[in-house]
Amino acid sequence: MATPSNKNSKSHKRNRRGHIGLNVPNILLDQATGEYRVAHRVSPSGVYNGKQVAEKK
Repeated sequence: MATPSNKNSKSHKRNRRGHIGLNVPNILLDQATGEYRVAHRVSPSGVYNGKQVAEKK
């Protein structure tokens, strides 16, 4: 049976779990349209990098 020989402290446990967390999307305010959008994605109005690339539905 696998049992730990010594107790792991709270800091060791938390260091091991440090990579587990929330991933927050990179939302920014589009200067051209004034709408919020995710970085490196087409805005809801169809504008990307200052150019109209898609029609608005």
